[in-house]
Amino acid sequence: MEDIIHDLIIIGSGPAGYTAAIYAGRAALKPLLFSGLTIGGQLMFTTEVENFPGFTKGILGPKLMLSMREQAQRFETEVIDNVVDKVDLNTRPFKVQVGDTKYLSRSLLISTGAESITLNLPREKELYGRGISTCAVCDAAFYRERSVYVVGGGDSAIEDVVALTKFTSDVNLIVRRDELRASKIMQNRILDNPKVRIHWNTEVVGLSGDQKLESIELKNNQTGIQKQVKADGLFFAIGHRPNTELFKQQIELTDNGYILTSINGLSKYGELRDVWQNQYPTMTSVPGVFAAGDCVDYRYRQAVTSAGMGTMAALDIEKWLTDNE
Repeated sequence: MEDIIHDLIIIGSGPAGYTAAIYAGRAALKPLLFSGLTIGGQLMFTTEVENFPGFTKGILGPKLMLSMREQAQRFETEVIDNVVDKVDLNTRPFKVQVGDTKYLSRSLLISTGAESITLNLPREKELYGRGISTCAVCDAAFYRERSVYVVGGGDSAIEDVVALTKFTSDVNLIVRRDELRASKIMQNRILDNPKVRIHWNTEVVGLSGDQKLESIELKNNQTGIQKQVKADGLFFAIGHRPNTELFKQQIELTDNGYILTSINGLSKYGELRDVWQNQYPTMTSVPGVFAAGDCVDYRYRQAVTSAGMGTMAALDIEKWLTDNE
């Protein structure tokens, strides 16, 4: 029996993967999409999404992802709810292995996303989206005139604090050291802000609340003293981890593990650079392999930007397949 060679395999769901599948499906590419471990990506763990265009009253994250999935399937995307175990990007067609089954494809889109680094506290997952968040830009407006806490000490944490001060009554920054890692210019944005209080040498060690977060337990790591404080919101700003382990040694990654494309800095391939940047901006260092979403984007990390990159990738893939028939 002759092996089926797909035009496009998409690894990962979420806004980037599903949007790419919609566009690729409409282009008659009949994509095969592996949804991955987290079906629908990080939005499956959120409640109300108010900043995705087209929903005047907001939409629940899982509902938005289900709608995208159904729309992709409408255009002949085959969705398999499974995790890819192995890829071989050194052969043509590309090989994707799931369990004992191998799939072949002329092109590949990686949209495996990234996961926020959290503290792994008891009840953390239970309260995620119910007072706990990893995106202040997304959720700040839900905390008008409320008291919130941000964990972190780098530039991202300062950006979250600044975003929150526009809505909240006060913002408490939890820093486990006695200094900030953020750049001086970023530090200056909050040090004299009367809405901001910094808790030095402090860590969050406990969470409390019934249906939503109500209070947190803080510990001074120098004195050992613990106290419980009322908290309407807790934001983690301690970094993200791209889900790119599967592709190490096969495509070029940034120092912090994100996939390199011309969108985020693919510039060291000499004469090939113009081809990538001008013709296929979402292509990786391996011709025919593309990437989109939070596994590429370490700056914006928004659902709408991921969807936009998924669109770009699908159009790039369609063009690349036509150019390389």
